[in-house]
Formats: sequence, structure tokens, C-alpha cells
Amino acid sequence: MTTSYCAHVRAHPEDSLHRAYHDTQYGFPLRDDAALFGRLVLEINQAGLSWTTILKKQAAFHLAYERFDPARVAAYDEIERARLLADAGIIRNRLKVDAAIENARRILALGPEFGSFRGWLDAQHPLDLGDWTKRFKKTFVFTGGEIVKEFLLSTGYLPGAHDADCPVQAEILALGPAWARTP
Repeated sequence: MTTSYCAHVRAHPEDSLHRAYHDTQYGFPLRDDAALFGRLVLEINQAGLSWTTILKKQAAFHLAYERFDPARVAAYDEIERARLLADAGIIRNRLKVDAAIENARRILALGPEFGSFRGWLDAQHPLDLGDWTKRFKKTFVFTGGEIVKEFLLSTGYLPGAHDADCPVQAEILALGPAWARTP
């Protein structure tokens, strides 16, 4: 997108799908591991597709991946993998399905040292995008630079999700996103 997301939704007031995401989700700090994992799954699935496609399928992803419970997804076997690959409500790409399952397992593996996915994210903060990308690539699968950037922007770990004059920016700042906290 050549313009900011804020400029996009202002220019397309009829686009209620993007307006709702912009106004209530994008850039808002996520603190729950299921919500963080869910956003990572959505960002991975967006690779090569439009965000509109993902937003239209967001509810189906939530159901298909059992509310993005990392423990449940980490336990998926070939039967669950086949179920996901047959689900027309989500993106039926084997690499992306496998990445979701593997990343759920890796999130669980963070528990002993960091307590949670959020604990791992908070322990890394603050990093610049390049260092974040290196950490994600070392820790997770299917996490290229654009996926990492959008995940971090959308979950409050990197600044820049909203324009400074966007009214939503003030709401987000009041919630104390990681990028606004002093290390």
C-alpha cells in the first residue's frame, strides 16, 4: 500500500471491512497468547494475497483453528491438517497450515523460559525491524520481513500502524502499546 492504512480508510469510507479493522484491531496492543498467535496466523496467510481476503475469512480462521489456542493447534495431527486443508473458509495452503501448527508448537516451547508468547515478545522489545525479523526467523517458520513487520505493527510492538493525526492513534496510546513504553 503506497499510502498509510489511515489514508486508505479515509479515502474509501464505503469499505466497512477495512474501517472496522482499522478502528478496532490494527495497532491495538494484544496481550493474550491466543490473540497474538491468531494475528501471526492471519499475517502468514496473507502472504501473496490481499488483506481484504484475510479479513473476509477472519471468523472462519478463528473457528478452524479453535480460537487460536496454541496448545490445541500444537497437538494437531494429520487428521486435523487434512481438515484444515479441506476447509474452504480459510486459505488452504499446505505450507501455511503447516506453519501455523509448527509455530503453535514453538510458542509452547517458549513457555519454560519466557512464560508465554507475549513474554517472549516483551523480552525482545525494543528492537528495530531488522533485528525483530532475525529473531522471528530464528524462532518461528514462514516469517519473512513483511509478515514480521505487519505482525508487529498490528499488535502494538512497532510504531507506525496509524498516522499521528488519526483519532485511533490516541486510543492506542492510552492502552500502552509496547512501542510507546520506555525499556
